[in-house]
Amino acid sequence: MYPPLKITFLGSGTSSGVPMIGCDCEVCISRDKKDNRLRSSILVESPYTRLVVDTGPDFRYQMLRQKVKHLDAVLFTHPHKDHLAGLDDIRAFNFFSKKPMEIYADSLTEEALRRDFYYAFADTKYPGIPELNLNTITLETFIVGDIPVTPILVWHLKMPVLGFRFGKFTYITDANRIDAAEKEKILGSEVLVLNALRKQKHISHFTLEEAILLARELKVPAAYFTHISHQLGLHAEIEAELPEGIHLAYDGLQLQFN
Repeated sequence: MYPPLKITFLGSGTSSGVPMIGCDCEVCISRDKKDNRLRSSILVESPYTRLVVDTGPDFRYQMLRQKVKHLDAVLFTHPHKDHLAGLDDIRAFNFFSKKPMEIYADSLTEEALRRDFYYAFADTKYPGIPELNLNTITLETFIVGDIPVTPILVWHLKMPVLGFRFGKFTYITDANRIDAAEKEKILGSEVLVLNALRKQKHISHFTLEEAILLARELKVPAAYFTHISHQLGLHAEIEAELPEGIHLAYDGLQLQFN
């Protein structure tokens, strides 16, 4: 049984964020707040547990913007910098909780964490470094507090990436292919989140059309698209083009599951 869950989109942008540095396209200069996208991440909350999926470069600001004062765990999808670069700011939670942060990652991402944040794993630790308790995960369901989590293997060109299913909600980012056996894990979800980078073909991300087709194939009642580039277009214009039941996610969007 799953507890009631609240999902908050902390960021819905691609690796460069939106607006992109140095760009003056109509999306990057838009005054619509929904066109301002931090790097992709979500906050998952039950009555007793609070976790985030990925700690990108905007992690500190995302925590401040959402007024998150307590965090139980971090789940990682894959080792690219736009999904893990902000991990050092876990230090603040360590300071107030007086305990290490629980980290859940596959072996590939764990290798990157140990390399990029070597000082957190050194035998001799200096004061103030992040305190991390690494949990290596596979494709088996695991539990964080009172939240069961089912990993879903997807492909980011040739890189394995983990999506996660939390009860009726499935979150997938940075993918352009999902094998049939892993699609089975998604069936029955009420909400599916997929990356939809832009309309033009991309080597390692779903396009808008590909994401729409996959959402229809999996017959989910509602789908939201994330990891969005400024190349996709203005939020309001793209949202108006989408089929019924399919939407663009945006920073601050919240979904409730009972």
